[in-house]
Amino acid sequence: MPPISIFIIARDEADRIGRTIMAARGLSDDIIVVDSGSTDGTQAVAEQLGARVVFNAWPGYGPQKRFAEDLCRHDWMLNLDADEVLPSDLAAEIAALFEGNGPGADAYKLRIAEIFPGEQAPHRFAYALAPVRLYRKAKGRYSPSPVHDRVDLDPDARIGRLKGTVHHYSVRSLGEQMEKLNAYSDAQADDLDQRGVTVSAFRLVVEFPANFIKAYFGRRHGLRGVYGFMTAMNYAFYRYLRVAKHWERRLQRRSPPKAALPPANRESRDV
Repeated sequence: MPPISIFIIARDEADRIGRTIMAARGLSDDIIVVDSGSTDGTQAVAEQLGARVVFNAWPGYGPQKRFAEDLCRHDWMLNLDADEVLPSDLAAEIAALFEGNGPGADAYKLRIAEIFPGEQAPHRFAYALAPVRLYRKAKGRYSPSPVHDRVDLDPDARIGRLKGTVHHYSVRSLGEQMEKLNAYSDAQADDLDQRGVTVSAFRLVVEFPANFIKAYFGRRHGLRGVYGFMTAMNYAFYRYLRVAKHWERRLQRRSPPKAALPPANRESRDV
């Protein structure tokens, strides 16, 4: 097998993580799942498929992935989320990098396309990100930020790009998606506070319509039917919500709640 460690962070992913591990285990003899407290049997599913499962209480995205990096046995690391699947052509492309003289770069970007419920493969117009996911430990580490999910590479790192596409099954339902986005908006509001960033009040007005346009037209959700429209609405509301929560916290700090006055003393009277 190629000298690659594959690491996955997870919580309550028993219904999805099996497919992720099965698609990737032909690439590595070192698959690590860092679990932050699943109660649905995620740990057992991963262990049955040969993964090494380690518990770590949730510290945020970047710190959790850095914890996982430290567990990897090989110099090359591949990060997958528990709802992402490597198709066979991309797995073969990755394996081919390690033939002959080995990889010609220090890190590789992987195209990741979201698959909506009811779709069997990425839509031909699906919006895709291309972050670095395959990289040498000596040349990069995940950012320590609790909300910004990215690999920080050394300035001299050589970056390549793979042709295949990771299948991203991110949506179980619109309700579950909104729960995740609501929690993520809390984390982003926390991050703005910690960094001392102040967002203009004007953003409260423009954030929702601007991000709906970004998702519906810029990310081409409008070409994916009713589900694309609903997903664009969720995305726009999430982007608005993080700004609204930021402003709510600012207002609360300006006007702290007044301490409640003790009840007035009354003399007891005999009846």
